[in-house]
Amino acid sequence: MADSTWDLIITPWHLDQHIPDFPIPATATQVVPPVLPSGPVPSRMSLLHRATTDTVAHAARPLVLSGDCPTSRAAVAALQQRHRDLAVLWLDAHGDFNTPAISTSGYLGGMALSMLTGRTPDLFDDILGLHPVPDTNVVLADARDLDPAERDSLAASQIHRIPADPAAITAALARLGPVPVYVHLDIDIIDSTDLSDARFPSGPGPSLAQIEECLAAARATADLAGAYLACAWLPDHINDETTRQTITRLTAALGASLRWHEPARG
Repeated sequence: MADSTWDLIITPWHLDQHIPDFPIPATATQVVPPVLPSGPVPSRMSLLHRATTDTVAHAARPLVLSGDCPTSRAAVAALQQRHRDLAVLWLDAHGDFNTPAISTSGYLGGMALSMLTGRTPDLFDDILGLHPVPDTNVVLADARDLDPAERDSLAASQIHRIPADPAAITAALARLGPVPVYVHLDIDIIDSTDLSDARFPSGPGPSLAQIEECLAAARATADLAGAYLACAWLPDHINDETTRQTITRLTAALGASLRWHEPARG
């Protein structure tokens, strides 16, 4: 489908922690985080997410580059202000379908898709106005690395699970009909040999080129209302030249053209 201009937005944090070296393209808008009080991590995250929702709501077609997955709830809340119905295409090596009740680690980053589908009602306050996305409007691609309880929860859900394959993505999005789609991609979906220095590498998986094809398939099939790239690299490597090249390739597959400040850091 025809592309309009993407509005690039940067949220340079992981959960409630700022990532000082997060790569910021020349044309991007950086979300200005509020001063965070001491206190529980979810409360601090809520303030960051509110700032993100306010920024994304003013973007005609947002493309968010972030250091984590949970900030996706802020992007989706903003998109829901203009789209009564919204589907989600979630590409990730992990399911992100844990909840506080079943998680073995308590890691909030592993609950991001549960957050979107209304499975963590007591984790955050309601300042975003986020409406749970129905399971039937969610397509989960890959998710090869699942905890046992998380696997059971997904099996009991109505989420559409597919391989990270362009043909499967085309078919799944076509079945959803004309609903606008939000695309979420965590870089750890890419094969560990093709992507170094990820925070949570997940071993063998699709190549970078295959993921580019998946994004291009989504772009060709659906009305992409917004997109989100979780740049889950280790903090010491998130601004490497290879990292920027990967971000450039993935966003280009969505039809975005990034321009970096010069000289780039190596």
